Amino acid sequence: MTVDTIIDTNLLVYMYDVDAPPWKREKALDVVTSLIHSGHGVLPVQVLSEFFVAVTQKIATPLQSGEALARVDNYLQCIRVLPTTAQILGEAVRGVHEHQLSYWDAQIWASARLNQIPLIVTEDMPSKEYLEGVRYVNPFAARD
Repeated sequence: MTVDTIIDTNLLVYMYDVDAPPWKREKALDVVTSLIHSGHGVLPVQVLSEFFVAVTQKIATPLQSGEALARVDNYLQCIRVLPTTAQILGEAVRGVHEHQLSYWDAQIWASARLNQIPLIVTEDMPSKEYLEGVRYVNPFAARD
């Protein structure tokens, strides 16, 4: 059974980072494409925001802002996007306090938890595989 899954920023970034290891680019492309085509991929607004900043400012060979905008627009059209709400903000702050997550990771966790999305695929794993019903899976773990 396939479940709805939040795709974390790092997977999106690897797909466009020409300086990333080729196997990571390929794995990220496989995971993201599969989740989009199956209709089970979900992106919080937080992930799209981080993606835009990362690919235009933080990778060694950045995308032009117009190209990054086109990628964001494409995601907005082909995948379910979760809004950031006041409830998500409050839950994220609780996640920082109770689970020692970074605020930005806590906001993604809160989006999953409050929208009843049981899985986050990410390279950035918290100290526990499960946090209050949300499971974290590292799609790159077999190669690390």
